[in-house]
Amino acid sequence: MTTTEIAPPLRPVGRLPKTREKMGRRFAYGFLILSITPILIGYTWLVVATLSFRTEGLLPRNAEGGIGGFTLRNWDFVTDSAIWNAMLNSLLIAVAMVIGVGIASTAGGYALSRMKFAGRKGFLSMTLVLHAFKAEMLLIAIFFVLRFLGDIPIIGDYIGFNSVGGVALVMIALELPLGIWLMKGFFDNLPWDMERAALIDGASRFRVWWQIMLPQVRPGLAALSLFTFIAGWNAYLVPFTFTIGTKVANMPVFLNQLISDTAPTNWNQVAAVGLFQMIPLLIFFIFTQELLLNIYAGGSKGT
Repeated sequence: MTTTEIAPPLRPVGRLPKTREKMGRRFAYGFLILSITPILIGYTWLVVATLSFRTEGLLPRNAEGGIGGFTLRNWDFVTDSAIWNAMLNSLLIAVAMVIGVGIASTAGGYALSRMKFAGRKGFLSMTLVLHAFKAEMLLIAIFFVLRFLGDIPIIGDYIGFNSVGGVALVMIALELPLGIWLMKGFFDNLPWDMERAALIDGASRFRVWWQIMLPQVRPGLAALSLFTFIAGWNAYLVPFTFTIGTKVANMPVFLNQLISDTAPTNWNQVAAVGLFQMIPLLIFFIFTQELLLNIYAGGSKGT
């Protein structure tokens, strides 16, 4: 007589037991919470400090040292015209950078990605080399360039030394290498089908770039716009070096003027100005987050 052995049921291959899955999820969530805790603490202190007479850690303190002392006195700067002038200057620099870097980077990235011309590889190499030069290394050269631009009749006062336009031009030039390489990467990953079909149908290169290619790289353009807006809004070294006085100062320069080496610094007011400076960035991010969260490279094939 033969006996048959009943094999135990096989466990599904590639699927972890539920207990191990739960442990993995708990570990992932715990690590995520632990990693963002210092950031949350920092922002919590920022909000508490802006609404307090002074702080001791995360605890608000009043003048007598007791817990409390909530006040809006740190926000009195909103009635000062200088803060709004600095806000306007920062906005002008940031918007000029978004427009200038966006147009030049998309046009240059498209040409470098889709066209073959003499010196293309050399231009790409030089663009990458230029990105290695920081503003600190070019301050003297930039000063002479801005002085030269300031001597140009009519427009010299707007793009020369000690002008918002001059600062914007310098910041655009410093951000262009990164923008060109970023947009070239997005154009490289687009298929040729629709572009070739449009060229065969008689469309010009400009029309192909404007109506066919740009809509397919909107996530990349949104990412570039966010990076350049943040760089222009938070620019400090170039505006501080090439502007004089509060008339052309931007927000970081205005914030630096609140910190004194000879007089006590009201750090709670500094925190309030810093939080006020973040508001436009949050608004800009809210309107671009949908595109940023859907960054991809690709396109639909033409029929």
